[in-house]
Amino acid sequence: MKNKTFATWLTFLGGPLGLHRFYLRGLGDLAGWLLPIPTALGLYGIERVQRLGQDDQWSWLLIPLLGFTIAGCALTAIVYGLMTPEKWNARFNPGAAPDAPPGRTHWFTVVGIAASLLVGTAVLMASLAFSFQRYFEYQIEEARKISQ
Repeated sequence: MKNKTFATWLTFLGGPLGLHRFYLRGLGDLAGWLLPIPTALGLYGIERVQRLGQDDQWSWLLIPLLGFTIAGCALTAIVYGLMTPEKWNARFNPGAAPDAPPGRTHWFTVVGIAASLLVGTAVLMASLAFSFQRYFEYQIEEARKISQ
């Protein structure tokens, strides 16, 4: 029986590594195996910034991948947490009764939804701000080169 509260927290905390996909769909889930790729690329972008500085053009392309992956997993955690018990059990516990306990929402589920909302929104906005700031700074530098 797949527990909705556990899946919500697993998606929020381990989603960028695909752990929630393995829990809900098994080790044969292709998306679960592909999720760590943008996570790793984003972490590589952070490493490039630390090593090469903020003027590295690849870093402002790679870092948002991590942010968007985290934000997407936070959104998925919210969707899982808000799913009705009937829909949850029909999708992930097909042999169970529609109102079986693993699909019910508890306070710990609500806290997971709230944490996902707060962190996911903050990470998404930070990723967008970083991307656009670096992009516009790059455009200004290129315009200065052309105008000289």
